[in-house]
Amino acid sequence: MADTLKVSPSICAYPDDKYENLEIEVILPGVDKKDISFKVTEDGFYVRATKEGVEYADSYAVCCPVVPEKAVAKYSNGVLKVTVPYQQPFENAVDVKIE
Repeated sequence: MADTLKVSPSICAYPDDKYENLEIEVILPGVDKKDISFKVTEDGFYVRATKEGVEYADSYAVCCPVVPEKAVAKYSNGVLKVTVPYQQPFENAVDVKIE
């Protein structure tokens, strides 16, 4: 059985020009789209991808809460690009009953 090299992928995460979305770019050279798993929560994301002899995997925290259900991902030429909108301030705020 061949050894598998386990490495963290190169990641770049930044806000878009209007500060409405978090843009995430993951460099995965030589990986087929079918071999990529990307999961996102409101405070972080996880990526795992494999190709012969190499497994890319890591998890990352994000600085501001995002809306995972609205994430959009595209994969082309070894680069996974994910766009996920930031939560609006107080979007999940809870009213507190004052006695």
